[in-house]
Amino acid sequence: MTAPTTLRGGFVFLDPEQGRVLRVAPFQYNPDTLTRTIQPRGVGEDAGDRLEALRLKGPPRESFRFDAEFDALDQSGAGRREATRQDGLSATLAALETAVYPASAQLLHERGLADLGMIEIAPVEAPLPVLVLGTRRVLPVRITEFTVTEEAYDSDLNPIRAKIGVSVRTLTTDDVASGHKAGALYLRYHQEKERLAGLTGNGPGAVGLTGV
Repeated sequence: MTAPTTLRGGFVFLDPEQGRVLRVAPFQYNPDTLTRTIQPRGVGEDAGDRLEALRLKGPPRESFRFDAEFDALDQSGAGRREATRQDGLSATLAALETAVYPASAQLLHERGLADLGMIEIAPVEAPLPVLVLGTRRVLPVRITEFTVTEEAYDSDLNPIRAKIGVSVRTLTTDDVASGHKAGALYLRYHQEKERLAGLTGNGPGAVGLTGV
């Protein structure tokens, strides 16, 4: 009997305008733990707002915090093993880290404008990070914190074992313009939550009551 294959999570980086995949950064090992924080956005935040107590003005602020571990000595695939033999985990880490860096071409462009006494009103959008945690959780995010702990090195001081701590915030329809790829991805994620919530079907008897 063949054991079921465990899906790997990771990040997919999309072109924010066209939605095409720019690169994929899978986790080598799925996180052991993941912390989610959900902050409701109510209209009546203060006591005494009797007409607003149950009104919601938008999707909640949802954030994720998790650690991902990588080990160059346990990489699979001939091409990947060859790359890690030469550079350790440098390429793997760079694929994740550059998500919070503006493109070097953009920096050079801004420097050129500054030399001409000009400024750029709105910087070019960075690739859209999409956090994938299984087929039911595919959500657009903004990376808010990125911590890299390098734990071992090869003879050229390339990291060969590392732990990455990542904090992200879900991007909702309130965060992006109408028609943005992130908005469509968020709605799909939101609707999947509603679908799953509807599967419970529990009545008051589940908590020992005949009615409320």
